[in-house]
Amino acid sequence: MNHHSHDLKRAGAGALTLALALALSACGGGGGSPGATVGTGTPSGNTGGTGGTGGTTTPATPTLTLSLVNASGQATNSLSGTNQLTVKATVLDKTGKPVPNAIVAFATDNNLALLTPAAGTALTDANGVASVTMRPASLATGGAGTITATSNVAGTATSGSVNYSVGSTTLTFGTLSANPTSLQAYGSTVLSVDVLAGSTKYTDQQVNVAFSSACVTAGKATLAPVVATNGGTAQVVYRDQGCGNNDTVTASATGIAKPATVALTIAPPAAASVQFTLATPTNQSIVIKGQGGNGRTETAALTFKVVDIFNNPLPGAAVDFTSSTSLVTVNKASDTTDQNGQVITTVNSGSAPTSFRVKAALHSNPNVYTWSDSIVVTSGLPVQQAFSLSAGKFQLDASADSSPTTPATNINVMIADAFGNPVPDGTPVVFQTNMGSVGSSSKGGCLTANGGCTVDFRMQNPRVAIPGQPATPCNAATPDNTRPGVATVCSSTTDGTNTVFKKTELYFSGNAIAHAYLNGDPSKEITNTPYDLGSTPSATPFVFSLLLSDYQHNPLPTGTTITVANVVNATAQAPLPATVPNIAPVSDSSVQGSIHAFTFSSSQQASCTAPATATFNVVATTPNGNATYIPFKLTFSCP
Repeated sequence: MNHHSHDLKRAGAGALTLALALALSACGGGGGSPGATVGTGTPSGNTGGTGGTGGTTTPATPTLTLSLVNASGQATNSLSGTNQLTVKATVLDKTGKPVPNAIVAFATDNNLALLTPAAGTALTDANGVASVTMRPASLATGGAGTITATSNVAGTATSGSVNYSVGSTTLTFGTLSANPTSLQAYGSTVLSVDVLAGSTKYTDQQVNVAFSSACVTAGKATLAPVVATNGGTAQVVYRDQGCGNNDTVTASATGIAKPATVALTIAPPAAASVQFTLATPTNQSIVIKGQGGNGRTETAALTFKVVDIFNNPLPGAAVDFTSSTSLVTVNKASDTTDQNGQVITTVNSGSAPTSFRVKAALHSNPNVYTWSDSIVVTSGLPVQQAFSLSAGKFQLDASADSSPTTPATNINVMIADAFGNPVPDGTPVVFQTNMGSVGSSSKGGCLTANGGCTVDFRMQNPRVAIPGQPATPCNAATPDNTRPGVATVCSSTTDGTNTVFKKTELYFSGNAIAHAYLNGDPSKEITNTPYDLGSTPSATPFVFSLLLSDYQHNPLPTGTTITVANVVNATAQAPLPATVPNIAPVSDSSVQGSIHAFTFSSSQQASCTAPATATFNVVATTPNGNATYIPFKLTFSCP
């Protein structure tokens, strides 16, 4: 073949290429048109002839085209709740061949439409087609939008888009049915309702249906609040929880204008039992009519509860009340239970002490009943004969003041009513004294707890009493004790009309032995020391006693220890008693004190060869540590 024929072939090939390029340019889709290369040149291996004329070259690029079809495969860009669309993206390479396994990303306005899968991505198939489905964002959505798709082919991005319209979907409810519509107490029924598009069930997507009722709101029935349709039908179980009334269930959904309702007839639950729950006052004690008293009441409030067979509170049940005794008055003979199944009656005391219980029975069935706990009716008021006052110790060391936190002793009061029962807690008791101080800075007395209370007594000035000062209920009745070194403490309270009181007395004792009397005889005071007890056979133990008192002839402080010390030529037994006991004050001027016995034996009791003189000391040590002693001597003689 000659060069001329080669040039003709090359010219023909160039024309064909140009024609194809023009055709592809005319058919280009939304992502752009494929390009074509136009130009002439000398083929490889051509050694003769002249070269072709030069020209421009447009490179070819990948393409992405979008299309929208409905469930029947028909092309449409109209989207609605009843007409979901499939979005198809076709990806071709620069030569126009399908690109398989390319990732295509779809995107649109989520306020208008939602994609499935939600990620909005898909792979192309062997034909270069990737697809997703598109549905309205809601049934009420309307408007127009654009969906775009992008992909990357051999490093080159390509994209396409297409517009669509969204039409709102009109849905309605079918009949809301219940099977059954009449329920026994705590029974259940199945509720069912269809969601319709026109006259057919709407199944293109699930619709969330909300169910509600008055009994559900009140906590007297249960059902799932929101149920999604399945095959165009929403179904839920309604269960009675003691509604005891007719109920109406309403079904509603977003985008459905008219709700659906169904009426249910529910039998009331039967009462199973009456329960006693509370008595007020909680100590279950009230006072006799007219007796009053601090913190006391003549009225008891009794609370009962009616429950059904599932132990749930039963409202609206009539209950009758009766008392076990006519000595009290039931103020409310009947009442109806509240929403909590509770009912309350009150009882007033009469003029006599007693105990009682109240019976609560169903009016509709008196065989269903219960009794309250026992309530006691007492006077509760303090009485004089049941007023008791005592001190922790009677003899106090007057030589030193007490501290604010360490009292010299405690004063205790116990009070009961006319029936021997402790007075109510909180009964106020007042204390007064003519020497030292009593009570606390917050109050001069105390409030009873379980019928009694205690206050501190402190050693301090005054240490000498002034007759009749201060004026007390006690010295208004009988004068205070005028014995030197004796304090009078008065305690009192009231029954609302009368003052009841009691007094006790305390020694303000000296802290040393000032007087000692042999064998308890006030005429035999030991004055000279060492005191000679005389002579006694060594074979026989010698026993004597001492009456010990302070400078005012009063006992030494309570708890003072009595010992024997510095014993020579004898053995001594422990004194009896070894401590000064509690000794109640007297009002006369007689010698008062504690008597202690002492026993001594000769050291040579078994083999006496000559008389021996024994010496020893009797020592008294007060709780504050002050010690005084009396020296003695005693001669043991031989037979």
